[in-house]
Amino acid sequence: MNRRNLLLRAAGLLAVAGGAWWARDHLLWPKPRLIFGPDGAAPWLPYARPSLTPTVRVMLEGREVLALIDSGAQYSVIDRTFFDSLPAEGRSLFDMPLVAYGVGGGAQVGRGTSISLTLPGLTITELRAGILNLGPLASEDGLRTPLILGQDVLGEAVLALDPAKKYARLLHRDVFVRPPDLIETLVNKQGSALTAVLAVEGRDVRAIIDTGASGLLGLSRNAAEEVGLLDGRPQREGTSLVLGGSMRSTVVEASRVTFADHLYQRVDVGVFEQPPLPNFPGGLVGMEAFADRRVALDLGEGRMHVSQPLDLTVG
Repeated sequence: MNRRNLLLRAAGLLAVAGGAWWARDHLLWPKPRLIFGPDGAAPWLPYARPSLTPTVRVMLEGREVLALIDSGAQYSVIDRTFFDSLPAEGRSLFDMPLVAYGVGGGAQVGRGTSISLTLPGLTITELRAGILNLGPLASEDGLRTPLILGQDVLGEAVLALDPAKKYARLLHRDVFVRPPDLIETLVNKQGSALTAVLAVEGRDVRAIIDTGASGLLGLSRNAAEEVGLLDGRPQREGTSLVLGGSMRSTVVEASRVTFADHLYQRVDVGVFEQPPLPNFPGGLVGMEAFADRRVALDLGEGRMHVSQPLDLTVG
């Protein structure tokens, strides 16, 4: 499972936990400002990389960079090495420590910055981003994607994806019109994320909708045990990109997974170690779940619309 999930939390060294969370949400992390063109929407943009996860080209400080659109990242992130290469003049920094946890339990401490970026039909200003080491996701000999647009951006717009054609766009909520072939699917908000209930081997499990993950489903070890996936069935090793690097992971096969009114059979499920956070997701639904479907996500309003995959029977 290809995972860049980042959950950030502010950690005031002398603050109690409630004070630190309040400061993060109300003082240090104001909402970014999204300024759309006259149409109220960015055009359909091709994925910048030929992968399942959506990436787009943006302009940042006069440089074209790739940005991963990641509904599983609580906040936006800029790679530390890339940030250090930007002009120092006018560069914004704040020193409230950020503790970032990724799948597998790895953690980093970083600082924050305020950035502005543009893409066709849209300017994003006043975007607070964590400065962290993104490892192979951002490195020159890796995927060269030094920016992650997280739930803070996605909470202010509707994200439309056409994974089969590898196109993405952001729209102002007021101009989004649901295409007739997209059906509203039951989701819930968990903080600033969207969650959905899946059936795995007939047992329900709740997972976050995570456009930054390429696999169909990843589960924490506890969740995998609860749905019976660690019952002695064959396991194999896999490798996942995680916060700042990569890790070895366990992969098991689920014979049946039901998500958004569609049955998936013989699904590879990545099993990860859960970080020591009470609200860290026990499951992640990634882009393979939408490989033959189109989807519109509204994290701010807690809504998801999905098309049904084409079902062909040859006889």
